[in-house]
This record gives sequence, structure tokens and C-alpha cells, in this order.
Amino acid sequence: MWTVATIEECREHRAALTGTVALVPTMGALHAGHLSLVEAGKQLADHVLATLYVNPTQFAPNEDFDQYPRPRDEDLAKLERAGVAGVFTPTDAVIYPPQQLPVDIRVPAIAATLEGESRPTHFDGVCRVVTKLFNITQPDVACFGRKDYQQLKIIEAMATDMAMPLRIVGCPTVREQDGLAMSSRNAYLHDEDRQHARGLYKALSEARHLVEQQGETDPATVEAAMQNTMQAHRVEVDYAVVRHPHTLAELDCIEPQLTGGVVALVAGRVGDVRLIDNMVLAEQV
Repeated sequence: MWTVATIEECREHRAALTGTVALVPTMGALHAGHLSLVEAGKQLADHVLATLYVNPTQFAPNEDFDQYPRPRDEDLAKLERAGVAGVFTPTDAVIYPPQQLPVDIRVPAIAATLEGESRPTHFDGVCRVVTKLFNITQPDVACFGRKDYQQLKIIEAMATDMAMPLRIVGCPTVREQDGLAMSSRNAYLHDEDRQHARGLYKALSEARHLVEQQGETDPATVEAAMQNTMQAHRVEVDYAVVRHPHTLAELDCIEPQLTGGVVALVAGRVGDVRLIDNMVLAEQV
């Protein structure tokens, strides 16, 4: 497995690969969820490349950029064991040269809601860095986790509208035994808070029961049930909503057969840690 830190080296190594390439962009602090993306990439392409880069432009000034875990050596060892062909590990100066005029890429129709309301600059930073990583690594397919559902839909929209020559693949959320979605930020949770964090999955499971088992069609009823479940687990609710699975538009009525399913999305704080999760309900296949 090669590891490079400059754009020129990365392009040189990429050009030497024969066959198709899958990309798994990460910010490091890798867990089983990230490694499942590598496994998906191995099924979709001849080679898998990964990136390790904590992108500053997707963090607001009051967020945890400085504290974000960066176990670089451990991450590289995990990627090598997983069979990754190469890893791009750039510095900020490589991705954002100080003399370079910045260019923002925005997907306003879907980025202004939910996470966009709580983190107004977040998705601009995501789109900018993902575009750069795509241009540098030139993958045929890129794998993203469905845990960051809104991010996945924004990247899909960006790649389609900008005619990027690659396929975006959303991969299933990997969960702990109690249902908590795996996240690098779970490491911040204290023991008691870790128990409360289950409230996000419990809320999504309640939504699934109401929609799939009871046939509930009123979004307000499902959203109220999710919020109550989160509060019962001492989660400070940011949002608990049911939305269209492709556009994230608000729904007047839950009609999965017309929309291809619906997606329930939750976000909240457990202690000092902000967590997000989602679940697609009554998905039509």
C-alpha cells in the first residue's frame, strides 16, 4: 500500500493503476463503518483508494476541529489490512494553497435544511473538498455511508449536476450491538452518555414501527413520537423529522409507495456530543 501527501504523487500513483478504482474519502479515526466502505469498494472496482484528511472548511469556529481524533498510524494500518491500494494524506497547504483564490460549490436546494440550519457552512466545505479529492484521485466510483444521509444526497446531486464522470454509491450504516450508529464522535461519549445515545436509534425504530407496522401516514405524529423517545433518553433534540428520501422535502402525508419510501432523520446532543442518525422506512425495492 502506498501513502502519499502531494497531489503530484497521488496522480502519478493513480495513473499507474490498471482497471477501475473506488474511492473511500475519510477524515480518519476509522471504525468498522469506514472499513465496510472499503469492502464495498473492493466489490465494485479493481482497486480501492482512501483519503485521510480532516477538512477544516466543513467545521464552524465553535466546532471540534482541533479536538477531532487523528490516529494516523492506526488508520493507515487498518487500511493496509483491509486491502487498500493507496492512501492520500494531504496537509491543509496541499488542499488549500494560501495563494489560491477559493471557489465554493453549493447545492442550496437540499443543503439549507436540517444539518444546514445547524451548521450553515458545513456542506459548502464538504462539497469543496470532495470535488478536489475526486479531481485528484479520478475514481470510477466513490463510496459514502448512508449514516450521513443528507451529505450523501448532496454529493449525489453535485456529481450528477456537475457531470462528474463517476458513480456515487451509498453504503448501509454500520451499528453497534445496541443499535447506535458507528461514528468517530462516539469516542467522546462518557459511559452514562453512551447509554443515553441509544435514544437516537430507539426513536428511529419507533418511527419504523409506526410507518411499517401501523401504517401511520401523518408526519407530525411520527415526528412527535421520535422527539418524545429521544427526550425520554435524555437526548437534547435538534431535529426529529420524516422527509422525502431523495429531496429531503417536507411531507404532507407519508405515502411510501409514491416516494419510494421515506427517511426519518434525527440529530441531538448527548452531553457535549452532537450525534446524527437516520433510517429509510418502507423502502420500495
